[in-house]
This record gives sequence, structure tokens and C-alpha cells, in this order.
Amino acid sequence: MNKGSANSESELNKFGEVLKHTVNILAAVLFGAVAFIFTAYGLAYKSLPFISEHFTLLVYIFAAAFAVLSMAYIALYLCKKQTFYRLIMCALIFADIFAVTFFAICATGIINKINSIQALRDYIAQFGNMAVFLFILFCFLQVVILPVPGSVAVAAGVALFGPLKCAIYSFIGIVTGSIVAFAIGRWVGFKAVKWIVGEDTLNKWLQKLKGKDYLILSIMFLLPMFPDDVLCFVAGLSSMTWPYFLIMITITRLMSSFATAYSLGLIPFNTWWGILIWVLLAAVVIISFWLVWKYSDKIDNFIKTKLKLKR
Repeated sequence: MNKGSANSESELNKFGEVLKHTVNILAAVLFGAVAFIFTAYGLAYKSLPFISEHFTLLVYIFAAAFAVLSMAYIALYLCKKQTFYRLIMCALIFADIFAVTFFAICATGIINKINSIQALRDYIAQFGNMAVFLFILFCFLQVVILPVPGSVAVAAGVALFGPLKCAIYSFIGIVTGSIVAFAIGRWVGFKAVKWIVGEDTLNKWLQKLKGKDYLILSIMFLLPMFPDDVLCFVAGLSSMTWPYFLIMITITRLMSSFATAYSLGLIPFNTWWGILIWVLLAAVVIISFWLVWKYSDKIDNFIKTKLKLKR
């Protein structure tokens, strides 16, 4: 009787393992198929001239890319390369999110409105009294999900509302989006990375970066050349605390929002002296970050010493 029960339990365990492997493999195939379907349907709208000209080629490229990702996942899963196949699974999930978003902005026609400052300005202006809410919402989405440079939104806002109101509205939307992005990085991204590389490995690297991440990330948020929407997700993975992030993001976003709004209104792109100023500003930004990166330890020790944080 006991032997029969043991055999039944063994067979049940084997069935469970087979079912688990089958579900994992089918999940990769499903995620790859969903990403391709939504991407293809989004491309079918041919919203941009580039898409219209190269539609067939783009479809083949995305089909091949998602097929390769799915097959790579299956191969690595069967070879028990845990870190790699889990990384590919995360890539497929993100591909699904972006594919659905791409389809949505193509189906609604929004993609035609955000490919230039004037088009975005006209699109927002047509909503009348709702234009302010729509602009704030756009700034929020630009941080969290839309692949649109913040300068495009701010430039359109300056043309619509003037530098002061644009700075205030963009600040509200961008800070709100930054908090959401940080929360996603902290509550979802951390678990995803831990799932991929393992908790011990992640904690080891976070411990190595602890202390420096505050300084480096803060400087990167302040300087305009870095993709601060991505940095919000990265900050969520770092050792940065919620209070520090909220204070830091408020100060840096306030400075960047007003600086961008007023500089876009005062420094033109269509004169030689305007272009020269922008080039010099870009050079200052690059040199500043290089210096901070190179001397990060000395700067960190100096700050801690002055603030009496070191014994």
C-alpha cells in the first residue's frame, strides 16, 4: 500500500514537472506572439513616412526578432541557464508592454501628433480648457511610458502657455510620473532583477554601489543630457530611500523644468549665437558629469566631512 502511494506521488511529481516546463515554454511563445501581433497591427497604420516606406521590411524584422527571442528562451530554459532565460522572459514582457503602447498611439493617431513640436502644440490646443490637464497628463506619460523626449513636450508647452505656466504644469506632470517610475523600480523592478540574478548577487552589487548611487544619480537627474525617465526606474533599484528621492526629485525637477522652459524661450536654435550657446552648455554638462564621475569618492568624502557624517 505504501509502495503504491509512493509510486503515485512520484508520478504526480513528474507530471507536475512536465506541466511546469510546458507552461514556461508556452509562455515564452505566447509573449513573443503577442508582441509581434500588436507591433504588426501598429505598423499597419503606417502613421509615419518611414513606416510606410519600409512596412514589409519592418514586419519581417520584428517577426524574426521575436521568434529569435522565443527560441533563445526555450534553448536556454532546456539548458537550465536560469539567469539568461529569465532575462529574456523579462525582455519579452517589456516587448509586450511597448507593443501594446505602440499599437494604442498608432490606433488613436497620437503618434502623428507627437512627431514634431508644432503638431503636438496643435493637438493639445484643440482641447480648449482641457489643454492644461492634457499637457500635464502627457508630461506624466512621457516619464512613465511614452518614448518622447521631455524637451519636445516642454517646447510645445512654452508655445501654448508661456514659460512660467509651462514650467509649473510640466513640473507637476514630470514629478508625478517620476514618483510612479521610482515606485515601479522599487516594487516591481527590484523583484524582477532579484528573480533574474538572484538575491545574494543583487544585494552584493547594491552594497558595492551604496553611497555612490545617491551622488551620481542626483547629478544625473540635475544635468539635462541624461534620460531621467529611465533614471527614475534605476533609482528604484538602488539603495536610495523614499524620503531622499522625493526631496531630490522635487528640487532637481523644479530646477530643470524652469531652466528648460525659459531657455527654450530665450535661446533660439535658428541663429549662430543660439546654436553656439547650446553647444557650450552641452560641453559644460559633459565635462561636469565627467568630473563628478572621476572624483566621486573625493566629493562624497568631502560632503560627508563637511556635514560631519564621518567620525
